[in-house]
Formats: sequence, structure tokens, C-alpha cells
Amino acid sequence: MTTATTAADLQQLAEQAGRDLEDAPALEILTWAAETFGPRFCVTSSMEDAVVAHLASRAFPGVDVVFLDTGYHFPETLGTRDAVAEVMDVNVLTLTPRQTVAEQDAEHGPKLHDRNPDLCCALRKVKPLEEGLARYDAWATGLRRDESPTRAGTPVVGWDPKRQKVKVSPIARWTQSDVDAYVAEHGVLTNPLLTDGYASVGCAPCTRRVLEGEDARAGRWAGSNKTECGLHG
Repeated sequence: MTTATTAADLQQLAEQAGRDLEDAPALEILTWAAETFGPRFCVTSSMEDAVVAHLASRAFPGVDVVFLDTGYHFPETLGTRDAVAEVMDVNVLTLTPRQTVAEQDAEHGPKLHDRNPDLCCALRKVKPLEEGLARYDAWATGLRRDESPTRAGTPVVGWDPKRQKVKVSPIARWTQSDVDAYVAEHGVLTNPLLTDGYASVGCAPCTRRVLEGEDARAGRWAGSNKTECGLHG
């Protein structure tokens, strides 16, 4: 278990681990995180698939898996969350925004996601996650370098300066083929929408199916220059 007590210590730890573990298998990276941070480590999942949650459960049975229920999710996404909680050795924790969709509509007007998607993401994703991660020193994500140009430099272990936490991306070096192979080998739960033309699954109003030749993130906030919700930069 780490003895790091300050943000500077954690940052140094993260940057060193990023160098040391760059070529390590995903399970080894998660085992390092579990041994280093114990209960102050969690996995975040959008329930697009449960690959990282499954990997983490092998390294740290009973690990906390944090899910953001924005109020705008597809029913399939919520169903995937419920199935993960039922069948995997993890502790699913659901975070919700301070306002319901109806309360947000009353304050900001309906369909804020169409008029100001950055504000909608800030209210329904970024702020709840910051509050939910307060108890942890490190968190794991399913980011991959091949998903989009904005994610090409993702370290397997890095420092999240905005949240002052260690950010672990154990499958950063994986390709979609690696993900598919792991899912097939271990029977990992995936969101049914992934077999219905969606390559990346977010909130229903801001997600569409991708066209042939588009990158995996092209279906998110289509028609705008927005590429990230703010959770990852």
C-alpha cells in the first residue's frame, strides 16, 4: 500500500509507474493499482462494455465500479450496469447529478444537451464524478489510444491534474481486436447497442450509430466540434 500522502507524491508515483508499466499486460497494471491503493482505488465504467471492470475484478475482487447515471442513458446501458452488478465480483456504485433532468430543464430550459452540450456534460457527468471520486486516490478508465486522435497519447498510468488523482488506463495500448478477443475468451458483458451500429455509447440524445470508415467516437456529439464530455480532458 502506498505511503504517498501529498498530491506531489502521488504525481511522482503515477509518472514513474507510467514509465515502468508501459509494456506491462493490463492485468499486471491493475494488480499494481490494487496493491498500491487498496480501497482507495476504483474503476469507472460507462457500461459500454465491462472489460476493465472484469479485469479489475481479477486483480481486486470486490473492487468499486463507479457508474454515472446521467438521466439520459439508453435502457440497454442501464441493463448492462444491472447485469454487471449481478454477475461480476465487483461493487457497482451509481452516481447521479444533483438535479434530475426535469429540475435541470426547469432551471436551464429543455434540451440543454442540444443548446450547450458542454454545460450539460459538466452538470451531469463532470461534477458528479468529481464528487464521487473524492474518496479515492486512483481511478481506472477504459480509454484506448486507438479510439480517436485526442486519446492517442493516453498513458497506462498517468496523473490527472484536474482531480489531483492517479489515472490508470490499463487497456490504453489495446486495439478493438484485443477487446473483442478478451470479451470472447471470458464471456464479458457488453452493451447490446455495440451490435446495433453503435461504436461508442454515451447519452441517448448525443449518440448515433457510426458510418463505415468513421472512427469509434464519430457517433458522439455528431455535427459539432465536441469530441469529449470533459471527464478525460
